[in-house]
Amino acid sequence: MKIKSLLIANRGEIAVRIINTAKKLAIKTYVIKTAKEPKAMYLEMADEIIDFSESIEDIPEFLDIERIINAAKEKNIDAIHPGYGFLAESPYFAQRCQEVNIIYIGPSADAIYKMGNKTIAKQIAIKHKIPLIQGSDGNVSSFKRAMVIARNIGYPVILKAASGGGGRGMRIVEKPKEMEKNYKLATTEAQKAFNDASVFIEKYIKNPRHIEFQIIADKHGNIVHLGERECSIQRKHQKLIEESPSPALDNKLRKEMGEDAIRIAKAVKYYSAGTVEFLLDSDNKYYFMEMNTRIQVEHPVTEAVTGVDLIELMIKVAEEEKLPFTQKDVKLKGWAIEYRINAEDVQSGFTPNQGILERFCYPNGKTTRIDTGVSDGAAITPYFDSMIAKLIVTGQTREKAITNSLTALNKIRIQGLKTTIPFHKAVLNTKSFREGDLSTSFIDTEMTKLFHQEPGEEEMAAFIAAFDYLLEVQSDEEAVVDYEKGKNLTPWLLNKRLKSL
Repeated sequence: MKIKSLLIANRGEIAVRIINTAKKLAIKTYVIKTAKEPKAMYLEMADEIIDFSESIEDIPEFLDIERIINAAKEKNIDAIHPGYGFLAESPYFAQRCQEVNIIYIGPSADAIYKMGNKTIAKQIAIKHKIPLIQGSDGNVSSFKRAMVIARNIGYPVILKAASGGGGRGMRIVEKPKEMEKNYKLATTEAQKAFNDASVFIEKYIKNPRHIEFQIIADKHGNIVHLGERECSIQRKHQKLIEESPSPALDNKLRKEMGEDAIRIAKAVKYYSAGTVEFLLDSDNKYYFMEMNTRIQVEHPVTEAVTGVDLIELMIKVAEEEKLPFTQKDVKLKGWAIEYRINAEDVQSGFTPNQGILERFCYPNGKTTRIDTGVSDGAAITPYFDSMIAKLIVTGQTREKAITNSLTALNKIRIQGLKTTIPFHKAVLNTKSFREGDLSTSFIDTEMTKLFHQEPGEEEMAAFIAAFDYLLEVQSDEEAVVDYEKGKNLTPWLLNKRLKSL
């Protein structure tokens, strides 16, 4: 069945991303409007808006499954795309779509459930001989049981929520005396985040790389991987910079890991886009971690090096089309790096920086892509995540991609909010990053400073701010021309003027 109408059950940049592809495929798009974000960019781009501004129950709008399903039925919408987030990880949501004959653009409810539950996923990996980190056979029912398992496998260990991801419900335990406290914290957080307090335990590998493989599969049994992404630059298990390919993998290791990623996906009869995640240790031994049964935030780097549109493939798979290529057709060309630009104050420990995005200018070019859901005047609120944009930069080589990245980051202009751009510059100016020597503990072990500032950057920012202020206060005066020569006032003339005071 050809999809003619599509409800995007998400917001922000991923909603914009899906709308752009849907337009290319001549699919009518519907989006959800909330009172928390009444002037969002994605609302302007969609064909039709479903208004959830009036709160009905104390359930977040993008988590209200029955309300979303009913809205889609009322409008006779063919399909729903959940983007990424909690709904994209909900087997119940996928099942409800199937029950009411709405096409769910994603994998089956069964695959979401099995891969979303890390304990079940681990059991499937064992059955299919996918390398695993030593740990518990299933969920750990008490901290006393956790103590026994940790003693057997050796400290340090890590407690992980059996359901969900994103770093929630995870605690590293270095010593036996830390177990009881961390067990309580992990189970409590897992219950709040996923409505499931179950946790399991694994041996904690220090300083590994985080490598994930993008897979895409159709409903006819065809499945391929689209190479890997290096996601080792993280803070508190949250990814900050991603790249493809990984500087750690050669063709032999890529083939081996990719085949294992396909094997575990086939075990649950997977279709649509998904990501199989591994840890890679210093001896190039890899271990299955989990599978994300949805599109990932970092998917653009894969698109950049393969030339595919993953959202388009997801839609066509949902329409029951066969994949248009096989594994031998997949070639990785060049290098791509993605930077998550969040409204956070790096100097204050990455604290959220809420407020109005007064100005947002960014470069356009052959080597840069910006995925964003905001523009000038947008409000960054506590209701949603702090991401302003994703900057994706390409180059023929990793070195060239890094050079292009520094150029692009220096050209971005953001006023009104502090962002993670100084952090990204600091990473790029770190010798170990340039050499590709990465690990998930990179920030703690390799960075002496979490932010980078260009020479004169602070002074120029002050001049521009003063310039903007003067334009405001002089709007009803004749002083919009230079005080001496009758020339238009510019930041550079302002610089000269201020220095003369």
